[in-house]
Amino acid sequence: MNAQMMQMPLLVSSIMTHAARYHGDTEIVSQTVEGTVHRYTYAEASRRTQALANVLARLDIGPGDRVGTLAWNGFRHLELYYAVSGIGAVVHTLNPRLFSEQIAWIINHARDTVVFFDLSFLSLVEAVAPQCPSVRHWIVMTDKAHMPANSSGKLLCYEDLISAEPQHYDWPDLPETTASGLCYTSGTTGNPKGVLYSHRSTVLHALACIQPDVMNISARDVVLPAVPMFHVNAWGLPYSALMVGAKLVLPGPNLDGASLHQLCDDEGVTLSAGVPTVWLGFRQHLQKTQSKPST
Repeated sequence: MNAQMMQMPLLVSSIMTHAARYHGDTEIVSQTVEGTVHRYTYAEASRRTQALANVLARLDIGPGDRVGTLAWNGFRHLELYYAVSGIGAVVHTLNPRLFSEQIAWIINHARDTVVFFDLSFLSLVEAVAPQCPSVRHWIVMTDKAHMPANSSGKLLCYEDLISAEPQHYDWPDLPETTASGLCYTSGTTGNPKGVLYSHRSTVLHALACIQPDVMNISARDVVLPAVPMFHVNAWGLPYSALMVGAKLVLPGPNLDGASLHQLCDDEGVTLSAGVPTVWLGFRQHLQKTQSKPST
């Protein structure tokens, strides 16, 4: 006997749709590689994510295809989290702290078809690209004004691609067991090993994170994930924050104690997450300046 409740699959795209519909005015604040602070709302993020889904379709990215990212915690990386998974492809977050030989091996093992990367990792991409025959396009996550001068048309510009597409996309109803994300281990005991996340596991993990006995996140919070989006999905915070409508603050490449302290105070951060090394640097800065967080 089937129940009478709706049979809605647990999909990553539904989180973004929910955030835009019920928390559309909530801010996402990002420190960018270019040095500026970028601000927009969940509603604007949703529209750009739909435009990005159209970009992926135009690049012939389909269900099951792996899309690599080499990026810090920023608004464009967030858009990739949702657009790639939303169309049924797999967002493959690459860890730039690995050796270039390992990164090339991982890209080839995953058979990534496209790789998006921040300007910070241009030299790394130049080193690994000749070794990665499966990658059809390398896309720089920046605007036209900051594109590398010597790209010679071999690199595509993220903002140019986004601006050329309509900001509407009908997210498909996927089986919730569909793979949504891929993350590789560091390979300390041999070659790295890939771990596939499903839509269902991602949504349930985000739902668990917001509970009172875990991170206790609500719409009243301002959340800063210092743990990287390029590894272990930033502990699910890019999903949890949107699920509840919390303001999201993304630090980009600026993870030193002074930068984090300034960003936390400027944006009123109430909850952050990071590895011990990050907080040791934060604590050392507070001790050196004889200060403490205001929020």
